[in-house]
Amino acid sequence: MKRIYTFIVACLAVAGAFAQQVSPQAFQRWHESKFSMFIHFGLYSELGGVWQGEPVKWGYSEQIQSFAGIFSDWYGETALRFNPTAFNADEIVALAKKAGMRSIVITTKHHDGFCMFRTATTDYNSYDATPCHRDFVKELSDACARGGVRLGLYFSIIDWHFPHAYPISSHNCDFVTPQHHSFSKQQVTELLTHYGPISELWFDMGSNTPEQSRELYELVHRLQPDCMVSGRVGNDQYDFAVMADNSYPEGALQCPWQSAASMFDETWSYRSWQERGSAHVKAMEKLRSLINVVSHGGNFLLNIGPKGDGSVVDFESEVLQEMGGWLQQHGEAIYGTEASPFRTKFDWGMITRKDTRLYLILSGTRPADGRITLEVPGHRLLKAEGKVDSYEQKGAEVRLTVPADAYDDQTIQVLTLNFDTPVEPRPMNVQQGGAWLTAQNATPNYSYSCFDYYSNYRSTVSYSWNVRKSGLKRLTLQYTPQEVGKEVEVTVDGKTCTVKLEGGKSCTLPVAGLAWGERYLCGPGSSVFDGPSVLHTDLQKAPVRRGSWQAVAKEQDEFQANILQTYFVLQEVESPKAQDVLLEVGAGNGIEVYLNGESVMKHLNPYRCTFRAEQLLLPLQKGKNQIVLRAYNRFEKKTGYLLRLAAEQVVYQQVVELPEAATGASHTLTVRQKGLPSQHTDTELANLRILLK
Repeated sequence: MKRIYTFIVACLAVAGAFAQQVSPQAFQRWHESKFSMFIHFGLYSELGGVWQGEPVKWGYSEQIQSFAGIFSDWYGETALRFNPTAFNADEIVALAKKAGMRSIVITTKHHDGFCMFRTATTDYNSYDATPCHRDFVKELSDACARGGVRLGLYFSIIDWHFPHAYPISSHNCDFVTPQHHSFSKQQVTELLTHYGPISELWFDMGSNTPEQSRELYELVHRLQPDCMVSGRVGNDQYDFAVMADNSYPEGALQCPWQSAASMFDETWSYRSWQERGSAHVKAMEKLRSLINVVSHGGNFLLNIGPKGDGSVVDFESEVLQEMGGWLQQHGEAIYGTEASPFRTKFDWGMITRKDTRLYLILSGTRPADGRITLEVPGHRLLKAEGKVDSYEQKGAEVRLTVPADAYDDQTIQVLTLNFDTPVEPRPMNVQQGGAWLTAQNATPNYSYSCFDYYSNYRSTVSYSWNVRKSGLKRLTLQYTPQEVGKEVEVTVDGKTCTVKLEGGKSCTLPVAGLAWGERYLCGPGSSVFDGPSVLHTDLQKAPVRRGSWQAVAKEQDEFQANILQTYFVLQEVESPKAQDVLLEVGAGNGIEVYLNGESVMKHLNPYRCTFRAEQLLLPLQKGKNQIVLRAYNRFEKKTGYLLRLAAEQVVYQQVVELPEAATGASHTLTVRQKGLPSQHTDTELANLRILLK
């Protein structure tokens, strides 16, 4: 077990940096809820994953119209027999409460364009087009009000029925026409004015322009100021980020976030032929997912898919009720908690925190000797509760021993550690004052940036260091010509000053003895921008499926590309010593650079940017180095790459006097770029280095 501290700030602690539109009270309610119900229910539920008597096994069942290639008029005829007499909104609300869920999000309209509410915009809805003549959103809204459960609404920006929208595509991420955007605004207006208070508007898919995303975001807050808006509206216009389907971030984020999960990864809506297995096994699986999400500071949205008759699948009801039974006993470790103060992953389980308590959730594997060790400098353990054989503290180290029966297949145990003071996140890395502070030895602080469902990633919004230096009066900032003119916010021990990078002393890097190898290109690859932070590859191991490396001579090239494609460029360079070199790199819609397997720079480029060249300062090691550039194409007709040594190996060094000297021997320092389009935009300061004076 690694004993490393994290420097993450939980969502509530970051409220000052996160420019949220909703009131603190509304945000607090949403953030503390942790566990909610998702409902995928619509015309597709009637089909149950079957078309013309055959199961459709490719793709989500709620998108059966697309994956089975069903003509729109044939699909629309399903409405003539859609009569879900078993749909009972009060029973669903009761199930959600029994499961420990604090809100419900229902699909008001999925990609097929069929509305589950009465609307003046189209007769393709559950009231006008079906024999049941019911407004299911209204029924659930009323039931939620009676049951004391908050209501959220899912709304697909993609609409396969609207005549002025893009037709069905394989990716559901097409651009939105002006007529379609106007249509969406009309429907959102109806949803936010006819159904009482709405806790969140869960937009999905489509590729809005920045202006379209902003208009929808502002429309929601104009109609319901305390309605949280999901990140899938696009272009960083959100109140909470949403992970990819059934996905979880590697660590905590500096923004509110949510993971949405289905019972089975293959589908969200009802699938009659789904093999379900043991409800207990599934309950334990989803309970661990909930614990994982909450221990990283997020909220968990777990889906059910009612049958075509409106009834809840017995299997899904059993899963939720078993999870609810666990939450009745251990909910204190989930609701209203913050992310673990530790960055490391523990094999034995997860941690959440609240006030002066740490909750150790034994969701992993019992250590061979039964011992759990944590380092909590500056805090005194008062008491440990739960299945603990013994506990003690020696200095900063807390040691616990748990019995064998603390782990079994039937449930998940929770230990509660009570301390004298709150155990807060701490900086991960401690640096000495005489060394350069770099992006490589910093603790990155993450948010979540996205254009759309596919173009998203965990963005680095600032860098932090915990440094030891007695008396801190000034800093030396080193930067490349690319950073000249930028403004950065430098925060030392909570006090922030703004520095404009200009007028620094020019310094030439003593680059010598580099031996450049062959250059290789591989692609196309993955359709998503987000990817691993570690990429180990060689000429026998292509990073794309069914791909291979091809030698290329050009340092810069441009070529045709299809939408949502990735290309990789590999360059090996031999260095006689450890030294810094300045490269010119470039790509289209997004770029990532790996040095010796580690990601050293990654960001989306500005919206619809066809190509962008930039500089990157790389710390080469002695001997062989491998540079891999990943170029991401979103929806352009061509893409390209640039990878070469900069013509001028120049950096600048600028001395900055702090407005107020920082006393003491230990300091926390954070830097971020000022004036970016969004608080989720990558800070793009990978080249910045700092020396303490």
